[in-house]
Amino acid sequence: MANAKDGGLIVATSRPVSLNLLKIRLPLPGIVSIMHRISGAFLFLLIPFLLYVLQMSLSSAEGFATVRSWFAAPVAKLALLIVFWAYLHHFFMGLRYLALDLDIGVHLAQARLTAKLVLVVSIGLTLLIGVWLW
Repeated sequence: MANAKDGGLIVATSRPVSLNLLKIRLPLPGIVSIMHRISGAFLFLLIPFLLYVLQMSLSSAEGFATVRSWFAAPVAKLALLIVFWAYLHHFFMGLRYLALDLDIGVHLAQARLTAKLVLVVSIGLTLLIGVWLW
């Protein structure tokens, strides 16, 4: 119970006193929403490097060979898979948000199902790309 100073009213609140973000358990749609923001920021910050690699690979045959040798290493392939996953997750989550804007899938059961579908499809396609890369 809190006491308002100006009116002397007693107002019951059910809000927590402090929000410990490490103790709050988000539902799956909340987790994939945060992952959408993280993947978007990651892709945005990666744009200069990706443009540099594209420019280098298109500049000459030697540049293309250099870029190809970079991506032949297993660590680079793993990094490329992470970029592919971030793109796929961001893309399919964006489609989910477009559907939500059209009032499609706004009920709790549908929202949970579409959040699971985003994860399954993005991870599944990333694994297929990984098989193709290796």
